[in-house]
This record gives sequence, structure tokens and C-alpha cells, in this order.
Amino acid sequence: MRLTPADAARVAEAVAEAERTTSGEIVTIVAHRSDKYHDVALHWAVLAMLLVLALLALWPGIAVTLHGLVADPWDGAPAPGGLFTVALVLLAAAFLVVRVALAWMPLRLALTPRRTAARRVRARALMLFRASAEARTRDATGVLLYLSLDEHRAELIADAAIHSRVAPEVWGAAMAALITATRDGRPGDGMAEAIRQIGIVLTEHFPPRADDTNELPDRLIQL
Repeated sequence: MRLTPADAARVAEAVAEAERTTSGEIVTIVAHRSDKYHDVALHWAVLAMLLVLALLALWPGIAVTLHGLVADPWDGAPAPGGLFTVALVLLAAAFLVVRVALAWMPLRLALTPRRTAARRVRARALMLFRASAEARTRDATGVLLYLSLDEHRAELIADAAIHSRVAPEVWGAAMAALITATRDGRPGDGMAEAIRQIGIVLTEHFPPRADDTNELPDRLIQL
């Protein structure tokens, strides 16, 4: 899912319209995803290895049977070294199969805990806020609206002056509109509606100044 050029233009227009009635500045950023979650794939692969080890502990006959498929039947009972070799091969196979399977990003995201995804999206949003909006306006009135498409998650981070006057829950309607539209496959519509509602809040607390200028770009930034 990506935003089309028409979506990007609509978002930029929504930002310009919202900023006409406020001294606040809105920065919009959309990312394909916020992290590659390589550690999640690694954790699942290690868990698969532990599961194989647990199965061998419960049913050691599995290792004996597999050893018999490759060993000389006239050698008698398998030596411990042979059984450990079978276990090692099974562990390595489990690790590799899971790692290869989780190279497919949709599956990796599906197996990523929701809290982990939320933390990664929040961390990426904070990093981008510091780089694009924080303390970059005269009155510290910048707002970042960040959408991470693959995770279907969004973050709104406000500069110091806004944060001191507007409670976080005030942005709830804007964020709900954005997430709902994104899950419906309409991220452009969601961004435009969220920006409209953000503009209403900013207008109430930060009306335009007589010498107001456009301090941050209106265009949608796509990563």
C-alpha cells in the first residue's frame, strides 16, 4: 500500500488549508514501515530450535529412529555422539527453515508482537520529529503527523508550546480517523481528515499571528 501522487497533493493541500487559520506548523511523513524487525525473525528461529530440543527430550526415540536411517544397522545401539549429531542437524534445520520463511515480510510482521511494533513506530516518529519539526519554528508550534503503512500505526508528536497546552487525548479523533482509513486502504483520505482535525485544535490554541510565515514545508514526505 502506497500513497499516490494525487494522495500526496491532497495531503499538501490539507496542510496548507489547516495552517491558514493557525500559527502552528504541520509536518506530514509517511513511511513504508518503521523497522525491518530482523530481531523478531531471529527470536522466532531460536524459539523453533528450542521447540525441537523439547520434542527430542520428550520423545528421544525420534533421534534414534533418524540415526538408524543413516547408520549401519549392524553397529548396535547408537552412540551418544551420533544422537547428538542428529539433534544438532535438526536444530540447524529448524533455525534455517524459520529464518527463510520469515524473510517474507508479511509473515514477519504478522508474527511481530503488537507492543514491539508500537515501540518501533514511536521511536521512528520521535527521531523524525527531532529532525524535521522540533524547535524549528519561532514559537515551538510544530506538529509531526507520522504514518507507518505496513504496521497500520500512526503517531502525532507536538512541539513544546503545543504539548504544554493540548492534552494528548485531544488528538484521539484525528488519529482514529487516520488509522481507520488506512486499514480500509485509504491512507490519503485518512491523512487529509486527520490534518483537518489537527488544524481545528491548533486554531483554538494558536491563532495566526499578524507576521505569520510558513516555516515548515507543506508537502508530504514519503520514506
